[in-house]
Amino acid sequence: MNKNIVITGTSRGIGFELARLFADQGHQVIALSRNADPIRALDHPNLHPFATDLTNEQSLKEVTQQIKAQFEHIDILVHNAGALVNKPFEELTQADFQKVYQVNVFSVAQLTQLLLPAIPKGGHVVSISSMGGIQGSMKFPGLAAYSSSKGAIITLSELLAEEYKEQQIAFNVLALGAVQTEMLEEAFPGYQAPTTALQMAEYIYNFALTGQQYYNGKVLQVSSSTP
Repeated sequence: MNKNIVITGTSRGIGFELARLFADQGHQVIALSRNADPIRALDHPNLHPFATDLTNEQSLKEVTQQIKAQFEHIDILVHNAGALVNKPFEELTQADFQKVYQVNVFSVAQLTQLLLPAIPKGGHVVSISSMGGIQGSMKFPGLAAYSSSKGAIITLSELLAEEYKEQQIAFNVLALGAVQTEMLEEAFPGYQAPTTALQMAEYIYNFALTGQQYYNGKVLQVSSSTP
């Protein structure tokens, strides 16, 4: 049965590949990204690109109104967008933390709030976190803002799973290890990851469709290497 799926961060990397996978399988994909051109260029009948600024409260309100006007319900919400600042802790500014948390935490909370009325029983909200946000995992210098924000999203998802369990809406987190994306290159220049964006997108695709049958309020560590 085809589903309506909202994915954030679809202009490149995992989000782009994930949107294309869902669309090719007949699902209706609402692709949210600051730059909608890459998705628009695919000219796919099942892809519905919306240019939106996840860090802007009004922009999020406007785009969710448009989504609700076009789609009766949203079956799956994938919070894939991410922001990363890589610099020594002593050099991190309040603005750096604000930028990272605005995308990785605050926009996730607000978009979830705005779309929850459209998510039916059996719906699945999947947040993409990082192994860097897992307590006890190996940490890397320069990623204080990024990894702490990814830890925050894990706790938020666990709380929402509890709060909405009577509505039977599942909230789960995938904590990804290294994937060969532009963001990885920014964090670890020159590092070659064992997993491609498409390979990870295929995993997320299957989990988003079926994971709620087995998990709720859980964090799955999706990593075969360090980092």
